[in-house]
Amino acid sequence: MADSLFSFPDPVNEVSARLVAGGVVLMGVTAIAFDLQWLLLVIAYGFIARVLTGPTLSPLGQFVTRVLTPALPFEKKEVPGPPKRFAQGIGVTFSVTAAVLAFGFGLTTAAYVVLGGLVFAASLEAFLGLCLGCKAFALLMKVGVIPAEVCERCSNIWADQPA
Repeated sequence: MADSLFSFPDPVNEVSARLVAGGVVLMGVTAIAFDLQWLLLVIAYGFIARVLTGPTLSPLGQFVTRVLTPALPFEKKEVPGPPKRFAQGIGVTFSVTAAVLAFGFGLTTAAYVVLGGLVFAASLEAFLGLCLGCKAFALLMKVGVIPAEVCERCSNIWADQPA
């Protein structure tokens, strides 16, 4: 059971990934605009849950994959999972940092600045389909920091692209 719980989908439906990013944007903007610091904890939990289990333990991930995506008329677009998991890991870093700044040090403004960076990146994903974490993953694969066996499909895709 633990192996199936702590797994990440591969491939990932790009439509669902973009909708989850849109949910992060909505929560992040709401937290900043209405000074709802508790939402930092919700956002951080969501990223931790998604990096560990994909949508399985993420309420936002469950809503998007079970309710929202099936209700929309968009075609499923499969993309490799490992870059998306890497991007969720970057989201963990930003969201946990924001929560620690706010709750651990009382630095709400700094927390909202960090959250603003996360909202910016999530907005690029949600509205333009540009995943900064995926781009970083590709670059790290290209320079050999991430081994090709982590994502064979990524390795083949990146090999076909001009330098």
